[in-house]
Amino acid sequence: MRSALSSIPRVGISYSGRARARPTTQRLTSRRLLQLVLRIGVLGLLGLLVASILATPERDRAAADVVRDDSHVLNQAPDEKAVLVEFLDFECEVCRAYYPTVEQLRAEHGDELTVVLRSFPIPAHVNSTNAAVAVEAAAAQGRLEPMYQRMYETQAEWGEAQDSRADIFRGFAQELGLDMNAYDAAADPATTERVQSDFDEGRALGVGGTPTFFLDGEKHEVTSPEALAQAVRSALAGSAPARTQLKQLICTLQSHAPVSIHSIISGELMPLRVSGR
Repeated sequence: MRSALSSIPRVGISYSGRARARPTTQRLTSRRLLQLVLRIGVLGLLGLLVASILATPERDRAAADVVRDDSHVLNQAPDEKAVLVEFLDFECEVCRAYYPTVEQLRAEHGDELTVVLRSFPIPAHVNSTNAAVAVEAAAAQGRLEPMYQRMYETQAEWGEAQDSRADIFRGFAQELGLDMNAYDAAADPATTERVQSDFDEGRALGVGGTPTFFLDGEKHEVTSPEALAQAVRSALAGSAPARTQLKQLICTLQSHAPVSIHSIISGELMPLRVSGR
């Protein structure tokens, strides 16, 4: 009996030895599994980012909610590199303050910058809708630009009036040599509905006031005319070439990822580097 009992510790020692070896195996397995998961994760992230850099998405699709087929294009750039869309109110003094900057951008970058106008008449402005309708009527006769300019150049004369100034806008049409019968016919409920449609779509896009600018389909929070000009020029200048961006991306990932990006791409088995060690 004593001999049998004395053998029990040896069995326990032998079992314990095997039990001590098991965590080592488990740690190796877990380590390799972690390496595999990290590799797959980083590869997936790298693939998505590379695809976003190298892809050439269609600009029209990117700006589908911002520019409609019938939106008024103030300037169509033959070598388009950026699209600036402005939701405006011709009676808005702040829009008038941004007007020279928009005109300067058109003058300097007309070959590369497409500019689109959309109406967003503020309800508190008595003549904002009348002005937008007048611009629509002029646009129907191919005179969008001169009527748009005339509105801002004369805003001090009719802005903030508490009664209709539609007769003044009709006078602008006469000065521009428009067909007045066609102009009067365009000032109808259908044209007003078109202006309202711009307003409603602007609200759906998050426009809450004027001016609101979208640059390449993205809403741009403007702080000053100078800031707008800088943002547009940056968009025109473009980012680094795709290959340079890719190199920068890999460098960034290497500085943060716990595994070697090179080892992932090349397929080499590299030691796992845990961040912070």
